[in-house]
Amino acid sequence: MSSSSTDGKSSSQYSAELAFALTLADRADAISLSRYQALDLEVTTKPDNSPVTDADKAVERAIIDAIAAQYPTDGVVGEEFGTSGSKDRYWVIDPIDGTKNFMRGVPTWATLIALVENGEVVASVVSSPALYRRWYASVGGGAFVSEGSSAPRKLTVSKVSHLGDASITYSDFQGWGARRTNFEKLLDGAWRTRGLGDFWSHMLVAEGAVDVAIEPSLALWDMAALDLIVREAGGKFTSLDGVDGPFGPNAISSNGALHSAIVTALNQGSK
Repeated sequence: MSSSSTDGKSSSQYSAELAFALTLADRADAISLSRYQALDLEVTTKPDNSPVTDADKAVERAIIDAIAAQYPTDGVVGEEFGTSGSKDRYWVIDPIDGTKNFMRGVPTWATLIALVENGEVVASVVSSPALYRRWYASVGGGAFVSEGSSAPRKLTVSKVSHLGDASITYSDFQGWGARRTNFEKLLDGAWRTRGLGDFWSHMLVAEGAVDVAIEPSLALWDMAALDLIVREAGGKFTSLDGVDGPFGPNAISSNGALHSAIVTALNQGSK
């Protein structure tokens, strides 16, 4: 997979930024793949008890350095090295989303890169080299996936409109708090449910392979890149409370047709 995958993209005012983000993903993939399943992988624990590897840090540093060279006035919000620079236009980076999978040799992990301008995600890339897949989008330009060396394919969400016919993906049963009962009831009423988690669930929504993805506890860098790809594929991305965008503490992505029913089901009985 390489930055040549922009060949499948419609024109957009952010086409240059998207092309640049794809080159960032190329750099990230080279670093992360070189450390994936490495016997000498270094793993440390962050203050919140989540793991971080030397690959996380190396990928984020490479992306930050490249942004500084190409767009020196842009800010950065990164998982490992924090926030710096402009608050009006900034790049959001998750160097390895799915670090626990990365550590264990599970191929479901990705680098997430998004550009936010004036409070809206305008370009994004999700690159998962161990799955040989890369998803990307820009505002008004559509959403696409590259699979291996195949030509990019335009993404469109599903048309399923009833919860009883829906395929729902989620992360796990932890972190739901007071919504746990509603969450379990929602899953019981669906046609199919799978605990896939992380970026993968939401990209499957964008592809139309599943209809809803839900996660109860996320950070901006987990969501920013996913938000735009889902929306450009025709779907909807909100918090569990139904607030549009990736700036809340959690996320629902859906094909749009099911969204209000999902929000209602998760929040029944709450104030």
